[in-house]
Amino acid sequence: MPAKCRVGVCGFDPMLVKGYVKTGFRALWWHLPDEIYEEFDVKPGDSVSGTLLAVYNGDGEKVAEPNEPFEWEASRESGLAILLPSETIVKYKLTEFHFIELLIEKVAGKDVYPGEERMSTKWWPEEKMKLHFKLDYIE
Repeated sequence: MPAKCRVGVCGFDPMLVKGYVKTGFRALWWHLPDEIYEEFDVKPGDSVSGTLLAVYNGDGEKVAEPNEPFEWEASRESGLAILLPSETIVKYKLTEFHFIELLIEKVAGKDVYPGEERMSTKWWPEEKMKLHFKLDYIE
C-alpha cells in the first residue's frame, strides 16, 4: 500500500486565495513527507498522484471524505511543495487553515512502496488540528 499522510495546507490569506484561484496562480500547497521527497528524489514539476481521503477544517472536524484520485504537481521551485489546483480549492473551500489526508501512490510515475503499508512521518495529530485562529474560505 502507498504512504498515508495527513498534512497541513499551506498558502496565502483567504482573500488572496480568492484572487489567485481566478487567475490560476498557485494559492495553496502542502509539503511532501521528507522520506518520500528524499527517497524518490522529487524534482520541481514532478507529478504526485494518489487518493484524497479526507478534508479537515481548523476545528479538527472532518468536512469531506472524497476518496477521489488526484494528480498534482510539485512547485517549479521545489519538489517538496505540492500545489493544490484551483478546482480542488474551490470544490472543498480550502484555506491555509485546513488539513488533508492522502494516500500517495505514485511520484513521477514511480509506485510508492508497492506491496507495503506505511504511515508517513507527516501525520498531523488530531489534538493539533484545533487551531486557535482560522479564517473561512472566501467565495
